[in-house]
Formats: sequence, C-alpha cells, structure tokens
Amino acid sequence: MEHSLQNTISLLTRTPAALNVLLRDLPAAWTSRNEGEKTWSAFDVVRHLIHGERTDWMPRARMILQFGETRTFEPFDRWGQEREGRGKSLGQLLDEFARSRSDNLDELRALNLRPEDLERRGRHPALGGVTLSELLATWAAHDLTHLHQISRVMAHQYREAVGPWSAYLGVLQCTGHSSA
Repeated sequence: MEHSLQNTISLLTRTPAALNVLLRDLPAAWTSRNEGEKTWSAFDVVRHLIHGERTDWMPRARMILQFGETRTFEPFDRWGQEREGRGKSLGQLLDEFARSRSDNLDELRALNLRPEDLERRGRHPALGGVTLSELLATWAAHDLTHLHQISRVMAHQYREAVGPWSAYLGVLQCTGHSSA
C-alpha cells in the first residue's frame, strides 16, 4: 500500500482513543509490569508516545519543510520518556497524549501538504535522506508497533496462567523488542 496522508491521519487520530479504551482504569498489574529487564510496560509506552509527539514527528516534519536536507534531525532519545510523566497517573498521561496528538494533527492538517511537499527530503542522523512522506508513514507504523507491543506486554503477564494454551496464542510466541 502506498502512503496516503489521509489514511495516515485517519489512523493517527484513533490511537489515543484506542489506548484510552484499552488502558484507562485497568489495575496496575496490567499497565505497570513489563517483560523483564530493560523492557517497557504499557505505562512506559504511553510516556514514549508523548515524548515522540514533543520531539519527533512534527518537529522533523517542520525541519524538512524549512531546511530540507541542509540540517540533520536531532537524534531521537529512545529513553527520553524517562523524563515524561514523573508523578503522573496513567490517566493523566493518556489525557496528555490525546491533547498532544490532537495538537500535532491540527498542525499537520494546517500545512495543507501537496504531493510535491510529501516528496521533500530531510536528513536523518542514521538513515540519511528521507522524504516527508516516509516520515509520516513511519509515524503511523510506529503507533501500530506500540499498540502491538502493549498487547504483547500485557499478554506476557498471563504467560504462565494460560498453561498449555500458550502454544495456541500467537501474542505469547512473539519475540519483539519492548524497548524499540
């Protein structure tokens, strides 16, 4: 499937509501546990998504539109969420994520991007030249990655409790990385 800005915005709009329905008011046993050392809990993933809203997607889109490939993106701090949400509840973080995402999507829509804008190039510190279209498609795929991660981390909590059924539960067979 080729990248479609309309389809991207449609998916990105739904992520905060999906997380809210899945996570709000769940016992901490579901949301604060991870899969082991140096892995993330659902709580950590929400903090990571907030950090990305602030430092990654729209700041990089603005850089592409303003500077093209003449300036390299700041490297993304994959552990930057450690600073996000200290002292906040998961409910507060879900609200913050929803606000940040809404603001970013309002800004994205206001850019009135044309097909030629989507082909503009920026410079990623590790990947080199990337297009605005690729950045925006990655934003949507990144959301899906973390929705998958959250379901996997939560299912992990019942890894032993399901007994022999674990062989039939694909989510328990997945070996994805919690910190990526």
